[in-house]
Amino acid sequence: MMYSFENRADCCAIDEPFYAHFLQYTGTNHPSAQKVIGAYETDYLKIAQHLSGNIPEDFSIWYQKHMCHHISPGFEIDWIRNLTNCFLIRNPREVLLSLSKITSEVSLWATGLPQQIMLYEQVIKNESRPPILDSRDILENPGEMLEMLCRELNIPFSESMLEWEPGPRECDGIWGEYWYESVWSSSGFSPYKARTGELSPLLESILDEAMPIYRELHSKRLKL
Repeated sequence: MMYSFENRADCCAIDEPFYAHFLQYTGTNHPSAQKVIGAYETDYLKIAQHLSGNIPEDFSIWYQKHMCHHISPGFEIDWIRNLTNCFLIRNPREVLLSLSKITSEVSLWATGLPQQIMLYEQVIKNESRPPILDSRDILENPGEMLEMLCRELNIPFSESMLEWEPGPRECDGIWGEYWYESVWSSSGFSPYKARTGELSPLLESILDEAMPIYRELHSKRLKL
C-alpha cells in the first residue's frame, strides 16, 4: 500500500516513523535495532508534531505508514485528529506466520490488533467511520478496492497505484533489507496466496486472542 500511494505523482510517503521510538522505548530485539535508533528520531512528541504538521514539499497527499504496535501505552494520540485515518487489517494467522520467521518477539501486542481497535474507537469519537481494508480483499481486487478507498478519501484514483518499478524505493526505512524482500521484488499487487505453516502452541494461543478482535474489525471493512 505504501508503494501504491507513493507511486502517485501527487503523493509522498513516510515509512513507520515511530519505529525507532518503539525500539528504544521497548527494547524489542529486532534486526539492526541499534542502527535504526541511531538513524531516526526517537522522541515521541517531536515525531507526532512533525506528522501532524504540513505536508512535505509541494505534494497534496502524505501517506503515513504506521504500525499500530509502535504506539506505546501511555502516549497520547490526540495528534491523529489532524490526519485522515485508514486501517489495514490482515488475518492474524498470516501475521503470526510472517513475524515468527523474522523475530522471536511475537505477542498479541505485536500483531497490532489490540492497538487497532483502540485507535479505531478513538477515531470514531471525532470523525465519521474511517475506512478499514483487509489485505486479502486488496490482493484479490486491487483496482476496485483502491478506487473504493479513493472515493472514501475524496481523492482521485490513479492507475499509477497499481504498478511500480521493482526494487527499493526512496520512502523505505533502512530496515527494508530485513523486512521488504518480497515487496522489493514486486511490480504491483500479487494475487492473494494464503500463507501455510504450523503455529507453535504459544502462537496458537496468541491467535485465539487475536481472532475476535480481527473479526470485529473485519465486519466493518470496505467491501465490494
